[in-house]
Amino acid sequence: MSGLALPHGNARTALLAAGFALFMLAMGFAAVPLYRLFCQVTGFGGTTMRATESEALIAERIAQSAGAGTISIRFDASQDRGLPWRFSPAQSTQAVAIGQRQLAFYTARNDSDRPVTGRATFNVEPEQAGKHFHKIQCFCFTEQTLQPGEEVRMPVLYYVDPSAARDANMKGVEQITLSYTFHQARDAS
Repeated sequence: MSGLALPHGNARTALLAAGFALFMLAMGFAAVPLYRLFCQVTGFGGTTMRATESEALIAERIAQSAGAGTISIRFDASQDRGLPWRFSPAQSTQAVAIGQRQLAFYTARNDSDRPVTGRATFNVEPEQAGKHFHKIQCFCFTEQTLQPGEEVRMPVLYYVDPSAARDANMKGVEQITLSYTFHQARDAS
């Protein structure tokens, strides 16, 4: 047996270690999208849920039959320092019937002399309300481009799922805050 040849067990261990290192590298790249997916599915970290019109209609019927009550929604807005926009909610709060679809508006204005594209990130507080807050349509689903001096009203169609009324973690929650922050979109070039 040659002194340079590795015993069969060492070669196997080296291959397993290299395979494990490649797996861990791949998981490092997949961590952000997997975490985002986990938050969207569970509402973890105050991430809101996306809903369809048919899901909203079902929730509305359930809420009407159960008499789920009302809750206050507070709207919050901010933007990155480098984004030359003014961004604010059209109203500061809404009292909403749980399960009923509601429409809220935010206003954005581009104060620069060039077109600017922004993307909104969002959050819900308290954190446990995220899985009950469902958005049907939202400006935050896509990037928004505003021309110089342009001002737009941006709608959010949402509802609070009737399951919130039965969730022990929501006991005592009288207000949910929907918060958006606009960031300048990365340059496509």
